[in-house]
Amino acid sequence: MIFRHIGHRPFKSALTVLGIALAGAITTTGLFQGDTVGYMMDIQYNVASREDMSLSFTEPSSHRALYELESLPGIAHGEVFRNVPVRLRNEHRSHRTSIRGVETGNQVKRLLDVDLRPLPIPTDGLLLTDYLGHLLDVRPGDMLTVEVLEGNRRTYRVPVAGLVKEYLGMFAYMDIAALNQMLNEGHAISGVWLAVDENAYADLHRRFKGTPRVASVVERTQDMHNFNRIMEETMLYIAFISTVFSCIIAVGVVYNSARIILTERSRELASLRVLGFTRGEISYILLGELALLTVTALPLGLWLGYALCGYIASTLQNELYRVPLIIDTETYAFSAAVVVAATAISALLVRRKLDKLDLIAVLKTKE
Repeated sequence: MIFRHIGHRPFKSALTVLGIALAGAITTTGLFQGDTVGYMMDIQYNVASREDMSLSFTEPSSHRALYELESLPGIAHGEVFRNVPVRLRNEHRSHRTSIRGVETGNQVKRLLDVDLRPLPIPTDGLLLTDYLGHLLDVRPGDMLTVEVLEGNRRTYRVPVAGLVKEYLGMFAYMDIAALNQMLNEGHAISGVWLAVDENAYADLHRRFKGTPRVASVVERTQDMHNFNRIMEETMLYIAFISTVFSCIIAVGVVYNSARIILTERSRELASLRVLGFTRGEISYILLGELALLTVTALPLGLWLGYALCGYIASTLQNELYRVPLIIDTETYAFSAAVVVAATAISALLVRRKLDKLDLIAVLKTKE
């Protein structure tokens, strides 16, 4: 009887399945943003940038500054970098950013390839973030025009050695020795990444803040806090609102479907009661149809949720951050649980109405 009724109204049944599937898909889109933010933080602060503290100097300094810092109590290790503001050009495309000179074999600050594996620094050429490479339409082996925006402001032609995967910002990277040689600056550095004993944070922070040569001090925890703040302002708040509304939509869609099925089959079910069917048997007929439609909709809803999340991720690609498509298993499980819970609640509400079927009106029907 369940299959017969579904077969008699295939278009309506298909729309019911689609509505329930979309309810689950909307729930997935509300939660995936939290998944992807957690993934971005893990890659950024546990895999790529693992420094506890970073210092930037007011002007390029000698490499000897690293040895002075490493002699301070509480500092276990340091790695230098050199920042040079530039404008990168490829034909009619250009972008203003900075070349960050880094040392080969870094352990605190690591560059990752597009497969998130540590990438060695080439002795010649630039490494671009993948989004910057796409923006400039360059590939490994292409030549870029580099306009230096400080000092003598000279222009250079530099090959692109490869692309790195970064979700925050858009930078170009180069071996620090090759960068300084290109600029004829000797062993100049712009700052240091430090691995610091957590018990020495406060003392070192006060010391660096009082050092005239130090332009800025960024702690790992502060950086993570700023990242969370940006994400909360742009993504997580919207994710919370969309999750709440998606759950409400899921309940509304499933309950509405159950009410439609009950309205269409109320006379038939009442007739079956007159013929001797028990309340449990007619409940099985009605709710079995709803359960079958829900089970059919669940895999479709998960697939639609993945597709919608992919579309949302594709729209969140900008200079500040790029959002990857990351959906945890728990998100799929929660979306399915919301649909199942909405079905169960709707089934209970509809089941109560089955007890109020008008059997007398059926007996009076001429049919």
